[in-house]
Amino acid sequence: MPADGELEDRRQTYPEAYAAAHGAFALIPAAYVFLLDGRRVLLQRRANTGFYDGWWAAAAAGHVEAGESVFATAVRETAEELGVAIAESDLEPLTAMHRTAPTGLPVDQRIDVFFACTRWSGIPALQEDKATELAWFDLDALPDRVVHHERFVLDGLRDGGLPAVMAFGFGADDARGGGT
Repeated sequence: MPADGELEDRRQTYPEAYAAAHGAFALIPAAYVFLLDGRRVLLQRRANTGFYDGWWAAAAAGHVEAGESVFATAVRETAEELGVAIAESDLEPLTAMHRTAPTGLPVDQRIDVFFACTRWSGIPALQEDKATELAWFDLDALPDRVVHHERFVLDGLRDGGLPAVMAFGFGADDARGGGT
């Protein structure tokens, strides 16, 4: 224990007993990057993933890896999926979304952090077999089949007023009155 008037300067972790009693719930974090050129957004058509294949989605997105910040994830995923370089300082936070799916399974418990980015180095091109097409769309003319929770964010971006934090998939508790 620090003496009165002293502050302990190291970060603390939860005790093992507390973690064992409270750590059963998992929340999977992910970063999404919408590259923007004026009012146009770059989207990829998903393929070979088993999740929303054939639907349009953020041009770059992925799960946060252990020990990685959501900002570092956004930079890494953009390089891996599009072959372009972005700087963390060029990421504009749009919203954080706590979402779920109707299954109630732990794998469906997510926290997604969405970013816009208007500066990058290189020419975006598909780098992986998780997508079959890359295309620019005006925010006012998005394709019909955009992944549901991503469409919710893009609509909010287009219309203005995205909340800093929102929920999706929880019914009446959803931010902005919908999203299930």
